[in-house]
Amino acid sequence: MAAADVLPLEVTEDDKKKAEEAKEAANKHFAAKQFDDAITKYTEAISYNPNVPAYYSNRAFAYIKTELYGAAIRDADSAVKIDPKFVKAYYRKAVANMALGRVRDAVKDFRSVVKVAPNDADARSKLSACEKELKRREFEKAISFDEKKKSPEELIGDVDAMVVEATYDGPHLPPTGIDLPFVQSLLEHLKSQKRLHKKYVYKIMLAVKSLLESDPTIVDIHIPSTSRITVCGDIHGQFYDLLHVFSVNGLPSPDNMYLWNGDFVDRGSFSVECVLTLFAFKWLYPKAVFLSRGNHETDDMNRAYGFEGECKHKYSEGMFKLFSEIFNAVPLGNLIQEKILVVHGGLFSRDDVTMDEIRKIDRFKQPGSEGLMCELLWSDPQPEPGRAPSKRGVGIQFGPDVTENFLKRNDLDLIIRSHEVKQEGYTSDHGGKCITIFSAPNYCDSVGNKGAYIHITPDRKLKFNQFDAVPHPPIRAMQYAGMLGGMM
Repeated sequence: MAAADVLPLEVTEDDKKKAEEAKEAANKHFAAKQFDDAITKYTEAISYNPNVPAYYSNRAFAYIKTELYGAAIRDADSAVKIDPKFVKAYYRKAVANMALGRVRDAVKDFRSVVKVAPNDADARSKLSACEKELKRREFEKAISFDEKKKSPEELIGDVDAMVVEATYDGPHLPPTGIDLPFVQSLLEHLKSQKRLHKKYVYKIMLAVKSLLESDPTIVDIHIPSTSRITVCGDIHGQFYDLLHVFSVNGLPSPDNMYLWNGDFVDRGSFSVECVLTLFAFKWLYPKAVFLSRGNHETDDMNRAYGFEGECKHKYSEGMFKLFSEIFNAVPLGNLIQEKILVVHGGLFSRDDVTMDEIRKIDRFKQPGSEGLMCELLWSDPQPEPGRAPSKRGVGIQFGPDVTENFLKRNDLDLIIRSHEVKQEGYTSDHGGKCITIFSAPNYCDSVGNKGAYIHITPDRKLKFNQFDAVPHPPIRAMQYAGMLGGMM
């Protein structure tokens, strides 16, 4: 229910009682981290009594926990319309706006909190942090007009001249380039929470940058008769779960192909380790390892959810800037056997989009907040026909008819996408034509979901495989987090 729909209504005492019972049930679900169930019960409370701002604010908090930031903002607006002094609603809206990279709006929201509650020290602290972030972004934007784009060499210096210290005890990249023994040693080194020497990190990054820049926006993947491809969804810095996938599914090879469908980084504490592993295998087997860009392979998300901070902590700011350039080069999707389109998010706000048009997208940039590139990275399926505004606040929601029309127009069989945590690790929607795959089990160490991946054979048969989270060292993502640290 949008803010404009919230009007004072006559509510019976019986309905008020039912509303409170639904709210109490929702609170219990929330405490148990059953956020979808909490949303359902808060919605029930609102249906009985739409005049209570706390119901909307509480549901907004549950939406934030499920990363549906657009819905959270709409609920916060509803609460404020009922009670302009309802401080929690401004907090919810501020956090949601920060999650979407809308720093200016978040500053406005925290100013509203301070205006209503001038003695709230926490609000003043968060306002100050947001204002500093806004000034930093405006400064970077201002100076960017005066700076020519720097080459990788200017960003990081002469890689070949970098000295590997005698005290370094990790793997050494062979002079002839990458090989399997080096990658296997790299995995063991990273598993022990040791860092690869920066010289070898840069060597891997520059090699993969060149490979990705030569790829088209949509990569055509043909599976040899003796092979199969494994499609993985979001891994979000969960390196030890990635290693577990290798242990049960095998390392990448020409006969054991892999496609990682975006969101390699952020949230988890080992994003650098994850992306280095994927890049190393991409360099080793460029025709057997494939990547799709996710909405978290972007500067705003990396700043808010930890990857930028992790990069600077483990290596340097220059390395993060080079990662940003590489992420701009990651293809927006992959087409398997000419019939299965794999993209991170979903479909579009108009019906006439063709594969030819998608292939012509200029992907070498940040995606922005609208348009085909944005929607490929951000959109989600819905069970209802048609389209709806995204509950995330970016992209759209698309129904089974939209999927069917797109597939028919482009002579495709189905879409595989990721982008959403699923309790069983995957779902099959829109009559089996829209598959969601998610490969970060127990997401954020709290959701309790399974992870999953898909085997696809040359004859386009799909097999779903589930797995549970494995233990990992107790380092939390918030150690590296940016603006969202402490705001949730």
